[in-house]
Amino acid sequence: MGSKSVKILQDRAGHNRRKTRCYNESLLIILITMPVPHLSTALRGPILELENRIINAMPTIEHWLRKKWREHAIPFYCSVDLRNSGFKLAPVDTNLYPGGFNNLNPEFFPLCVQAMMSAIEKICPETHSILLIPENHTRNVFYLQNVATLQNIMQRAGLNVRIGTLLPEVTKATAFDLPDGRSIILEPVVRKGNKLGTEDFDPCAVLLNNDLSNGIPGILQGLQQTVIPPLHAGWST
Repeated sequence: MGSKSVKILQDRAGHNRRKTRCYNESLLIILITMPVPHLSTALRGPILELENRIINAMPTIEHWLRKKWREHAIPFYCSVDLRNSGFKLAPVDTNLYPGGFNNLNPEFFPLCVQAMMSAIEKICPETHSILLIPENHTRNVFYLQNVATLQNIMQRAGLNVRIGTLLPEVTKATAFDLPDGRSIILEPVVRKGNKLGTEDFDPCAVLLNNDLSNGIPGILQGLQQTVIPPLHAGWST
């Protein structure tokens, strides 16, 4: 390679180094001057301005939601995880088998009962009795508090609700004491033909609070009762 070619390569290398340096310096300036969210404890709390906007626009928001609920089939119940980054809120996950009913503000219970009545009327209007099937978490008393609260909401909505379990070790109606002073009774599920219930309970519908992550048990398949949510919504499918 001639000296002229070497000189050209050296010039190009020097030019590229200068470009890289300028780029890195520009990027550093951008990173330094770019406004970033300050994730302090205060900003991770309620976003007051957004909250005020939502409260002020509540009639418009509720009207829009009611319109969409009439236009589309919606889940019987679900929970949505929100992430608060300090400057915006975003939904990140939806659970068709929600927990945490025991964490609801008691002041919201009348609204919960009204929502439950509306959901029942829309999905299975003739229903007056429901078999609630929870997860197999008898050792998790806080989850059982959630189940007890869900049962309470449905009972306040005028439904006859019993709690059936798929756990093979529960062979008779068994009471479990809860940390909040209440108790909950789990009964072994019994299948008679194409209907599911308990020994002395013949419900109109079956409500799952069990995501069926271990598969769909044969005892739940081919039922003539309404199953909420439908079996195909479980994790196993």
